[in-house]
Amino acid sequence: MRLVNLCVVYATACGLALAGIVHVATVFAIPALSETDALTRARSSESLEHPQRVYTLATHGEPAPAEAWLPIPDPSVAVGVCAYDLEDGPMRVSARTGAMMLSLAVHGRKGAFYAVTDQAAVRGALDLVVLTRAQYDAALANDDENEPSRDVRIVAPGDQGFVVVRVIAGLPSQRAAANDAVQAVSCTTDSPDEPDPEPAPTNPPPTNPPPAGRAKPNG
Repeated sequence: MRLVNLCVVYATACGLALAGIVHVATVFAIPALSETDALTRARSSESLEHPQRVYTLATHGEPAPAEAWLPIPDPSVAVGVCAYDLEDGPMRVSARTGAMMLSLAVHGRKGAFYAVTDQAAVRGALDLVVLTRAQYDAALANDDENEPSRDVRIVAPGDQGFVVVRVIAGLPSQRAAANDAVQAVSCTTDSPDEPDPEPAPTNPPPTNPPPAGRAKPNG
């Protein structure tokens, strides 16, 4: 009887341990196997030069969308996303600041790793550049000592990710302007600098031989 009880306890413990392992493995596999995670949804904006609309504020003419695929903690915040793939080159996000607060948050596959607001703007312009470590080192090597770069450079932990653009409308009358401010942000890929083409060789103009002198008559 005691042996039977021990077998039942042992089988139950093994079943619980196996169930726990399967549960933990499933939870960790969901982000990699899911086709509707934030990074996969955002990658449809890689070819766009402006943020993809995620949440548009309600105005007098248009209601707010029923749902959005990113958490929207405040109904007064307009949201857009720009996806990047650093294999194509560094990602540049350029914004002009104004009266409304603007923020940029950079996300990788494991979540957000950097955020900046319009308080970091220089003369009303905010340029955020996301790079790999090699691209960052190359950018530093190409900097002009007499004209330091004003870019906010961020080294990403991975090649793929997205930038979330948020603009806060403090008043109902600013909602339309907040929607426009999100769309005014520029999202482009910096192409590597190409060397200047070498000038084509120029052939010297042909020189005409001097005319032959006339022979003097003999005598």
